[in-house]
Amino acid sequence: MIDIDESWVDAQAPNASAIKNGRGLVLRGKFVSLNKSEDDTILFGECAGSGKSNYYCSSDFIRPSNPTHRCNCPSRQFPCKHCLGLMYAFAQGKPFINAPIPEDIVEKRDKFSARQEKKKENADKPKKVNKTALAKKINAQLEGLDLLEKLTRDLVRIGIGNTNAKTASEIAKQAKQLGDAYLPGAQGALLNYTQLFTDKDGQVAADQKNRDAVFTAALEQLTRLHALSKKGRQYLQNRLDDPDLKPDTSSDIAAWLGHAWQLSELKEAGLVDKNSELVQLTFNNHDDRARQQFVDTGIWMQLDSGRIVLTQNFRPYKAVKYIKSDDSFFQVASVEELCVYPGDTNPRVRWEEMTPRQIDSKDYQAIRNHGHNDFATVVKDVKSQLKSPLADKQPIHALNYKTMAETEDGELMIEDTKGERILLTDKGMQQEPESIYLLRLITDEIHTDQTLICRFHHDLDSQQLRVKPLAVITTSAIVRLTY
Repeated sequence: MIDIDESWVDAQAPNASAIKNGRGLVLRGKFVSLNKSEDDTILFGECAGSGKSNYYCSSDFIRPSNPTHRCNCPSRQFPCKHCLGLMYAFAQGKPFINAPIPEDIVEKRDKFSARQEKKKENADKPKKVNKTALAKKINAQLEGLDLLEKLTRDLVRIGIGNTNAKTASEIAKQAKQLGDAYLPGAQGALLNYTQLFTDKDGQVAADQKNRDAVFTAALEQLTRLHALSKKGRQYLQNRLDDPDLKPDTSSDIAAWLGHAWQLSELKEAGLVDKNSELVQLTFNNHDDRARQQFVDTGIWMQLDSGRIVLTQNFRPYKAVKYIKSDDSFFQVASVEELCVYPGDTNPRVRWEEMTPRQIDSKDYQAIRNHGHNDFATVVKDVKSQLKSPLADKQPIHALNYKTMAETEDGELMIEDTKGERILLTDKGMQQEPESIYLLRLITDEIHTDQTLICRFHHDLDSQQLRVKPLAVITTSAIVRLTY
């Protein structure tokens, strides 16, 4: 049985315009017919268009968590406004008449099932490596790393203090060659450095008013670029020497270089958690100017292990109109096969299908039970992680605090049961908005015996570890502080 509401349909739309247009079709009574199958697995209907002919659309819920949408309209958006309108009509309780499934949809269903079976068969077959093509690609990547080393040396020779918008722009132009050398990850890392000195219009960045902060970030980026060149070269040379060697899953060096992991590769490598349940702790989307794309990031916790993981949806500028954005999720996601990317503290995860269920008090308590009670132990682990140049410099953890209060200097801090304190900060990922002020607006309930989801930030100038608050977990709610 199809069980959806309007908010669920909103989440399926590729953009706000599609939501408006889909709702508008129902509001203006554009649907000539509304039907559903007798087994309640498919919606189909006929919608009047701008021309003489009507459009025939359907939403097939044979896979409830991942329905298949079909329409004969020319739109490249997915789902199109007609399929969205069809689902809105159902969610709004419009009368749907039971009818036989049209033959063309039955045929498409059969073809889809055949493709899925073939896909499963192919997944079990060992993949043949085109050693000639692989060697050609790796040699191109090694040449790209030569360029990266040269550009990094140029940056060091110029000096951080002498780098300005003009020199950063010149380096950024040369960095485009890294993309041609199959090194989009290295290209993005280099562009992240150059953008410390420019704004979105290519002018001197306003952040340069705070030169110490910019210089500190630049030094860290240069260290990362040097490590990426060194470790990347070793990794690629090993693969060149042994073409049958699989991409490294013990670290995220492959992703740093730009390897796009396929779900089949992750499954083959055994990077799969079976029957996992996840709760989204917070969500944000941001504009990644370095890679010319929008990024939707969800921060989740696996209820069984307590591991905090990330989902990321990338929408390139050129295709943003046709790619559905991710959104906040307020239920529990039950995933049969959770694919986990190589990484450290907060790896990226993906899944093909999931079943939602309502979150309850046991889930909130499970999150709180996974929080760290001893701040000193977590701080020690984070400091150890920071020693690696390619490690995540801003890991996310759950901390159980006894009290949250202001210091004598007016700064917010949290304290554990042993009296260990950690100061809060609004510094973190650039794309995340300020959040400390929200803590001052929330009721006193959150100031005692709660769990803070936070991102660690290492201030190199003061040599202090602080945390940026992302969410507070109470016994009955997840209070999100970013968006």
